[in-house]
Amino acid sequence: MSLVRADFEVGGINVPHYHPRATEVAYVLEGKVYSGFVDTNNKVFAKVIEKGDVMVFPRGVLHFQMNVGDSPAAILGSFDSQNPGSMKLPVALFGSGINEELLEKAFGLKDKEIHKLKKRFGSENED
Repeated sequence: MSLVRADFEVGGINVPHYHPRATEVAYVLEGKVYSGFVDTNNKVFAKVIEKGDVMVFPRGVLHFQMNVGDSPAAILGSFDSQNPGSMKLPVALFGSGINEELLEKAFGLKDKEIHKLKKRFGSENED
């Protein structure tokens, strides 16, 4: 088991990501957080959760959070693993070295747009 606290400024986000080795239970300590996940049929399950509310993110499922309140928010994440791992999609897609032509075709973006995303999410910009 492991725990993490995430603090969000107004409008702050936790980018879409997933944990390959753990289910997460997110408990809102303060604020209003738009929180959700995408199932394997690409259906979004999301709602605003507030202080005292809980949301569960099954292992390996893409999920996200955003502070939608007018004051800071905080959540406590509990994992059923000491090493849940975290795959942040923007970094995994545009900061990992995937072939640019493949990314252009996958997302319908121009070369210039791909370069901009790679610069923004490159490995030197990771947490």
